[in-house]
Amino acid sequence: MNIAIIGTGYVGLVSGACFAETGIYVTCVDVDARKIDNLKKGVIPIYEPGLDELVARNAKAGRLEFTTDLSECIKDVEVVFIAVGTPPDEDGSADLSAVLDVARNIGRLMDNYTLVVTKSTVPVGTSEKVKAAIKEEIDRRGVSVQFDIASNPEFLKEGAAVKDFMSPDRVVVGLESERAENIMRRLYRPFLLNNFRVIFTDIPSAEMIKYAANSMLATRISFMNDIANLCELVGADVNMVRRGIGSDTRIGGKFLYPGCGYGGSCFPKDVKALIRTAESAGYEMKVLKAVEEVNEKQKRILFDKVARHFGGNPAGLNIAVWGLAFKPETDDMREAPSLVVIDLLLKSGCNITVFDPVAMEEGRRRLGGKVTYAKDMYDAVKDADALLLLTEWKQFRMPAWKLVRSLMRQPVVIDGRNIYDSAEMKDNGIEYLCIGG
Repeated sequence: MNIAIIGTGYVGLVSGACFAETGIYVTCVDVDARKIDNLKKGVIPIYEPGLDELVARNAKAGRLEFTTDLSECIKDVEVVFIAVGTPPDEDGSADLSAVLDVARNIGRLMDNYTLVVTKSTVPVGTSEKVKAAIKEEIDRRGVSVQFDIASNPEFLKEGAAVKDFMSPDRVVVGLESERAENIMRRLYRPFLLNNFRVIFTDIPSAEMIKYAANSMLATRISFMNDIANLCELVGADVNMVRRGIGSDTRIGGKFLYPGCGYGGSCFPKDVKALIRTAESAGYEMKVLKAVEEVNEKQKRILFDKVARHFGGNPAGLNIAVWGLAFKPETDDMREAPSLVVIDLLLKSGCNITVFDPVAMEEGRRRLGGKVTYAKDMYDAVKDADALLLLTEWKQFRMPAWKLVRSLMRQPVVIDGRNIYDSAEMKDNGIEYLCIGG
């Protein structure tokens, strides 16, 4: 089976490499010639564990190719996936310009029946717009070419994307024809054989499932952060509260960890887009608006703790930051809490030294010379008045606390992910602040 995937960003490249691993012949297409040239050389544009080996293996086997020209492969493929970006517009709605540009290009080039599948995260109704754009171009050419559309949203977690694709919780496919369903069943046959759940729905439901899922997870995070902030005020321990409510099988323990806010490419964008989708339909998503408000406030909570601890005037303090990426196992800093905290600290006159195991290059791109970049986690804390943990990388979980204390000017640790033990910190002579504790 031959397929094409348009867009070699996070979703497109992971999907292409993983489909190739199941024996499908995949051509990944992108307008960025430099990115395509690098991919042909084995240079991966994103950090994702296991992806570089997967790309190299399947490219060597001839199952994974890269090109800037869709016309080179479109006549030989049964399925074309659209996996380009849908960044938020100024009002928070999803920008569909790249998706519709791709749809029009497909309409200009296709001569045989093709199943066009939207894998980008898009609001309800986008597939109909894709269908109309393709048909408009076919009609303009004065030819008759049959095609179907489908929606196949991704549910990949950054840092575990390869595993998520190959062993998914579920695969969602929105369809409107039997022919399209037969093709998608063939495509996902390896997953069906392994008894993974492949859920077939109508197209609008598939489009909504993606937004609803991410919005629910974001809601759990913001709810727990709200509870954590209240716990701090009334003297409760949020970690005990989390364990207590998480033991209820109706609730469960996932995404109930308090922290300094969610970030990344999905949750912030998708919550905003669902709010705007509702507004365009004449409905107000009151809960999601609160989720968004809580999260924006939570991103500055570590700065507020620094300011309070040091008497309201943190100017001149040396602050060490462990973690720049919005989560472990990625170099992604989009909407990362670190950006908000660092900006507030800089504006208040602090000196910042940062370290992240993977995201240092991305940090330099975003922060430039505003901060100092440490060579390792211990170099970051030299002469620091406070250490802020923003990303729970594994190497940060069990530091040599006696060394940390000896290097710091003032032994103060502010834990934005609640991964440390307060008793251990006290035993090591470190003043410890966390979320909701």
